[in-house]
Amino acid sequence: MNVDSTIQQFLLALSGLISIVNPIGGALIFAQVTGAYSHAERVELSRRIGVYAALVMLGALWAGTPVLNFFGVSLGALRIAGGLVVMSSAWTQLNRPEAREARKQAEASGTGGLPPPPSPEGRPEATAAALSEIAFFPLTLPFTTGPGTIAVAITLGANRPAAMADRLGFYLGVSLAALCVAFAVALVYGSADRVVALIGPVRARVAGRLFAFLLLCVGTQILVTGIHDVFGPFAR
Repeated sequence: MNVDSTIQQFLLALSGLISIVNPIGGALIFAQVTGAYSHAERVELSRRIGVYAALVMLGALWAGTPVLNFFGVSLGALRIAGGLVVMSSAWTQLNRPEAREARKQAEASGTGGLPPPPSPEGRPEATAAALSEIAFFPLTLPFTTGPGTIAVAITLGANRPAAMADRLGFYLGVSLAALCVAFAVALVYGSADRVVALIGPVRARVAGRLFAFLLLCVGTQILVTGIHDVFGPFAR
């Protein structure tokens, strides 16, 4: 296993996933839509969201490319299409962050809003069940790890090396990146009140634009790799 290659894949996946998930911007909306819940309940929600987000990202990273290959989608085509999708998402975030914030707000609230917090006299099992339900939908899917995150994860998974001997380091790097992002989500969401007080919406929007530019670079790199895969043999 090539350690340098593993670190490189870790950094590429980390920059792509952290940019599309944007835990800081998500924490501002999380604090708004869960304002009726107690601090302990929001901490528990953040932990569950972190676990669910890790499962979603790992599933897309590991299984997304094989599933598409099963349907006859070549690796080069997947990289080109995925790169374009990532670049399009990044460009939208870079130029219209307000539109993305409004969409995230709607996703987190759901069609009818989050259910009211459980009553204090309710049984602990019912409280845990209610928190678990809203933690997955809508707070994890589609709010935290929605279609954009899944598309980025599948695209990153498509960047796997052709040699089987190099894939262990690749999957180790991208999996660690997904776990780091999920941990960041749990940590930042759990401290959402402090994040709101410390950063505020304006600084969060600036950070979001920086993340978007980084995501644009990642998408461009994946697109270039896909073009090289498809058209490289014709240039020889």
